[in-house]
Amino acid sequence: MPSRFTLTTAILLALTVTGARGDTIRIGVNEPLTGPFAASGTYVVNGAKIAADEINARGGVLGKKLELVIEDNKSNPTEAAAVAEKLITSDKTPVMMGAWGSSLTLAVMPKLVDYEVPMLVETSSSGKITTSGNPYVFRISPPSSLEAETFAPMVAKLGMKKVDFLVLNNDFGRGAATDFGKMLKEKGVQVGLTETMDQGAQDMSAQLSKLKASDSDTIMITSAVDQLVLLFKQMSALGLKKRVITTGGSQNPDQIIAQAGSAADGTMHLTTFLPWIPEKTPDPKATETFIAEWKKRGFEFAGVTESFRGYDGIRAIAHAIEKAGKTESAAIAKAFWAVDFVGLNGPIRFAKSGPAGKESGQSKPQVYLIEIKDGRVVVPTL
Repeated sequence: MPSRFTLTTAILLALTVTGARGDTIRIGVNEPLTGPFAASGTYVVNGAKIAADEINARGGVLGKKLELVIEDNKSNPTEAAAVAEKLITSDKTPVMMGAWGSSLTLAVMPKLVDYEVPMLVETSSSGKITTSGNPYVFRISPPSSLEAETFAPMVAKLGMKKVDFLVLNNDFGRGAATDFGKMLKEKGVQVGLTETMDQGAQDMSAQLSKLKASDSDTIMITSAVDQLVLLFKQMSALGLKKRVITTGGSQNPDQIIAQAGSAADGTMHLTTFLPWIPEKTPDPKATETFIAEWKKRGFEFAGVTESFRGYDGIRAIAHAIEKAGKTESAAIAKAFWAVDFVGLNGPIRFAKSGPAGKESGQSKPQVYLIEIKDGRVVVPTL
């Protein structure tokens, strides 16, 4: 006789077999709208809304309008898992997007397997997300290993000799330190200190004092934008003037310029979107259209380096639903493998990653190195 969990799961799966309600197709959106990552999560959600409105204005998908069911995971892994379960069981969403941070996404992933519901991962960079054997994960953001691989040719040009790390003490930060550290060692660069900080930390003076005393020439930092602003101000106050490169693509350089001022000058950032120079993006016309709509809605330009993830994420989900020809979770999961279009950060198509038979999907976006110079964003000549 099936266990209670199996029976319960079967009943819930039967109830969630389709996400179509009347004239809409429901898509679950699991993002941090409060807590330390709230700024980034809100940007992603606003980008998702633009994509849904754009698609609906063209008639929707399969003759139905998209309906985003948006929930706040509060920047907390436990809450992210609870939100995922609610979106699946109560809100009857057959596909989701989320959950911004790596720890948040990793917490959600067991729910995807339990209920056999796919999720488009728009931001998270931990390698474990696509290598742990979860066939319901499809990621459009680069894992830190891919980011490091793309950055590798720039290392010698920058003259990097010894690098220290300052990262969030979670899967996002520790994963970046591991992947970039491995790449740097292979390039003959010495790896020194790895300092960690909590995601809600306000005072990083202890870590920064250690990094100032180190003989490294470069500090690589992985954190969210609000904490980066604090870091740059505290580094300036301490007189810490080493090369700084941030990773993870969640920096919002314009927000940093506005809030950190001259303390951010000279900092360098790896990003997966180049909105400051639309003509150099993979689809210049789409970039210009998106930025114009973003501004039309009264949003600050600073948000586009995060919001495009939500925009491309919902577009990828819409493509999968269209190819599936139905709104059943199983059909959508299968159809993700046939998605192939040009997003704002490059072609979106999924390659298999992880254990055979349980592969996750990983797209390969472009990665750019930008620098804040005299209060504006430039692409450095290397």
